[in-house]
Amino acid sequence: MSTGERGESPRSAQRNEEVNQLLKRFWERRRDEEGFTLIELMVVVLIIGILIAIALPTFLGARKRAQDRAAQSSLRNAIAAARVCFTDNDTYTGCTDVVLIGIEPSLTFQAADSTAPKQISDAVYNVAPGTGNAWAAAAMSDSGTCWYIKDVSSGATAGTYYGSTATATDCDGTATGAQTAVGTKF
Repeated sequence: MSTGERGESPRSAQRNEEVNQLLKRFWERRRDEEGFTLIELMVVVLIIGILIAIALPTFLGARKRAQDRAAQSSLRNAIAAARVCFTDNDTYTGCTDVVLIGIEPSLTFQAADSTAPKQISDAVYNVAPGTGNAWAAAAMSDSGTCWYIKDVSSGATAGTYYGSTATATDCDGTATGAQTAVGTKF
Protein backbone atom coordinates (compact mmCIF):
# COMPACT_ATOMS: atom_id res chain seq x y z
CA MET A 1 0.00 0.00 0.00
CA SER A 2 1.45 3.34 -0.90
CA THR A 3 1.10 6.54 1.05
CA GLY A 4 -1.45 7.83 -1.41
CA GLU A 5 -3.69 4.79 -0.89
CA ARG A 6 -3.76 5.29 2.92
CA GLY A 7 -4.68 8.90 2.48
CA GLU A 8 -1.43 10.22 3.98
CA SER A 9 0.64 12.96 2.53
CA PRO A 10 4.33 12.27 1.88
CA ARG A 11 5.21 14.74 4.63
CA SER A 12 2.98 12.95 7.17
CA ALA A 13 4.51 9.61 6.22
CA GLN A 14 7.98 11.06 6.76
CA ARG A 15 7.01 12.30 10.24
CA ASN A 16 5.58 8.92 11.13
CA GLU A 17 8.80 7.27 10.01
CA GLU A 18 10.86 9.69 12.15
CA VAL A 19 8.68 9.04 15.18
CA ASN A 20 8.99 5.30 14.65
CA GLN A 21 12.78 5.59 14.45
CA LEU A 22 12.91 7.69 17.64
CA LEU A 23 10.77 5.16 19.47
CA LYS A 24 12.91 2.31 18.18
CA ARG A 25 16.12 4.02 19.40
CA PHE A 26 14.50 4.79 22.75
CA TRP A 27 13.48 1.16 23.28
CA GLU A 28 16.88 -0.13 22.21
CA ARG A 29 18.57 2.19 24.70
CA ARG A 30 16.04 1.33 27.39
CA ARG A 31 16.55 -2.40 26.84
CA ASP A 32 20.23 -2.06 27.77
CA GLU A 33 19.45 -0.32 31.08
CA GLU A 34 19.24 -2.50 34.19
CA GLY A 35 18.60 -1.76 37.88
CA PHE A 36 17.79 1.50 39.56
CA THR A 37 19.50 4.83 39.65
CA LEU A 38 21.18 6.01 42.83
CA ILE A 39 18.56 8.69 43.29
CA GLU A 40 15.76 6.13 43.14
CA LEU A 41 17.50 4.00 45.75
CA MET A 42 18.11 7.00 48.03
CA VAL A 43 14.43 7.97 47.83
CA VAL A 44 13.46 4.46 48.94
CA VAL A 45 15.98 4.58 51.81
CA LEU A 46 14.62 7.98 52.86
CA ILE A 47 11.04 6.71 52.89
CA ILE A 48 12.02 3.66 54.96
CA GLY A 49 13.92 5.91 57.37
CA ILE A 50 10.91 8.16 57.86
CA LEU A 51 8.64 5.17 58.50
CA ILE A 52 11.08 3.77 61.07
CA ALA A 53 11.37 7.16 62.78
CA ILE A 54 7.60 7.26 63.15
CA ALA A 55 7.04 3.62 64.12
CA LEU A 56 9.93 2.98 66.54
CA PRO A 57 8.87 5.36 69.35
CA THR A 58 5.32 4.09 69.10
CA PHE A 59 6.51 0.49 69.34
CA LEU A 60 8.80 1.22 72.30
CA GLY A 61 6.02 3.06 74.13
CA ALA A 62 3.64 0.16 73.60
CA ARG A 63 6.26 -2.27 74.84
CA LYS A 64 6.85 -0.30 78.06
CA ARG A 65 3.11 -0.05 78.71
CA ALA A 66 2.73 -3.82 78.19
CA GLN A 67 5.60 -4.52 80.61
CA ASP A 68 4.03 -2.23 83.21
CA ARG A 69 0.63 -3.90 82.76
CA ALA A 70 2.20 -7.31 83.44
CA ALA A 71 3.48 -6.12 86.84
CA GLN A 72 0.16 -4.43 87.63
CA SER A 73 -1.73 -7.61 86.73
CA SER A 74 0.51 -9.63 89.03
CA LEU A 75 -0.21 -7.19 91.86
CA ARG A 76 -3.96 -7.44 91.26
CA ASN A 77 -3.69 -11.24 91.49
CA ALA A 78 -1.53 -10.91 94.61
CA ILE A 79 -3.98 -8.63 96.41
CA ALA A 80 -6.83 -10.99 95.49
CA ALA A 81 -4.88 -13.83 97.14
CA ALA A 82 -4.17 -11.67 100.20
CA ARG A 83 -7.86 -10.79 100.53
CA VAL A 84 -8.78 -14.48 100.38
CA CYS A 85 -6.31 -15.08 103.22
CA PHE A 86 -7.70 -12.09 105.14
CA THR A 87 -11.25 -13.38 104.70
CA ASP A 88 -10.22 -16.77 106.10
CA ASN A 89 -8.36 -15.32 109.13
CA ASP A 90 -9.98 -11.89 109.67
CA THR A 91 -6.44 -10.49 109.76
CA TYR A 92 -3.44 -10.31 107.45
CA THR A 93 -1.14 -11.64 110.20
CA GLY A 94 -1.39 -15.28 109.08
CA CYS A 95 -0.88 -14.41 105.41
CA THR A 96 2.65 -15.70 105.01
CA ASP A 97 4.41 -16.16 101.69
CA VAL A 98 3.76 -19.92 101.84
CA VAL A 99 0.02 -19.40 102.43
CA LEU A 100 -0.22 -16.85 99.60
CA ILE A 101 1.66 -19.14 97.18
CA GLY A 102 -0.88 -21.86 98.06
CA ILE A 103 -3.70 -19.49 97.11
CA GLU A 104 -2.02 -18.03 93.99
CA PRO A 105 0.65 -20.48 92.70
CA SER A 106 1.38 -18.47 89.53
CA LEU A 107 3.22 -15.84 91.60
CA THR A 108 6.31 -15.96 93.79
CA PHE A 109 5.72 -14.22 97.12
CA GLN A 110 8.88 -13.23 98.98
CA ALA A 111 10.19 -10.86 101.64
CA ALA A 112 13.10 -9.79 99.42
CA ASP A 113 12.98 -7.04 96.80
CA SER A 114 11.03 -7.78 93.64
CA THR A 115 13.13 -8.03 90.49
CA ALA A 116 10.50 -9.33 88.04
CA PRO A 117 6.75 -8.93 87.40
CA LYS A 118 5.86 -12.35 88.82
CA GLN A 119 7.96 -11.83 91.98
CA ILE A 120 5.81 -10.16 94.61
CA SER A 121 7.58 -8.60 97.58
CA ASP A 122 4.99 -8.45 100.35
CA ALA A 123 4.66 -7.46 103.99
CA VAL A 124 2.00 -7.42 106.67
CA TYR A 125 2.01 -4.36 108.89
CA ASN A 126 -0.11 -2.54 111.42
CA VAL A 127 -1.85 0.75 110.89
CA ALA A 128 -3.31 0.41 114.38
CA PRO A 129 -0.80 -1.24 116.78
CA GLY A 130 -0.96 -5.03 116.94
CA THR A 131 -3.83 -5.47 114.47
CA GLY A 132 -2.16 -6.81 111.32
CA ASN A 133 -4.81 -4.93 109.40
CA ALA A 134 -2.72 -3.87 106.41
CA TRP A 135 -0.94 -5.73 103.62
CA ALA A 136 1.43 -4.19 101.09
CA ALA A 137 3.18 -5.56 98.01
CA ALA A 138 5.50 -4.45 95.23
CA ALA A 139 6.41 -5.83 91.80
CA MET A 140 9.17 -4.66 89.45
CA SER A 141 8.13 -4.41 85.81
CA ASP A 142 10.54 -5.28 83.01
CA SER A 143 10.52 -1.58 82.07
CA GLY A 144 12.22 -0.74 85.38
CA THR A 145 9.20 0.75 87.15
CA CYS A 146 8.36 -0.51 90.62
CA TRP A 147 4.59 -0.81 91.16
CA TYR A 148 3.09 -0.83 94.64
CA ILE A 149 -0.25 -1.77 96.12
CA LYS A 150 -1.51 -1.91 99.69
CA ASP A 151 -4.76 -2.79 101.36
CA VAL A 152 -5.76 -1.33 104.71
CA SER A 153 -8.68 -3.33 106.10
CA SER A 154 -9.89 -0.97 108.82
CA GLY A 155 -9.49 2.43 110.37
CA ALA A 156 -9.62 5.96 109.04
CA THR A 157 -7.34 5.09 106.11
CA ALA A 158 -9.17 1.88 105.11
CA GLY A 159 -9.04 1.14 101.40
CA THR A 160 -6.79 -0.04 98.61
CA TYR A 161 -3.95 2.21 97.49
CA TYR A 162 -1.57 1.98 94.55
CA GLY A 163 1.40 3.80 93.09
CA SER A 164 4.69 3.49 91.25
CA THR A 165 8.16 4.88 91.06
CA ALA A 166 10.55 4.83 88.14
CA THR A 167 13.63 5.13 90.36
CA ALA A 168 13.02 2.29 92.77
CA THR A 169 16.12 1.16 94.62
CA ASP A 170 14.04 -0.95 96.99
CA CYS A 171 11.10 -2.52 95.22
CA ASP A 172 9.59 -4.18 98.26
CA GLY A 173 6.50 -4.32 100.42
CA THR A 174 8.26 -3.10 103.56
CA ALA A 175 8.14 0.30 105.22
CA THR A 176 10.74 1.66 102.78
CA GLY A 177 8.70 0.48 99.82
CA ALA A 178 4.99 0.00 99.32
CA GLN A 179 3.84 1.09 102.77
CA THR A 180 5.13 4.63 102.32
CA ALA A 181 5.20 5.07 98.52
CA VAL A 182 1.57 4.20 97.86
CA GLY A 183 -0.70 7.20 97.89
CA THR A 184 -3.49 7.04 95.31
CA LYS A 185 -6.67 5.38 96.54
CA PHE A 186 -8.71 3.15 94.22
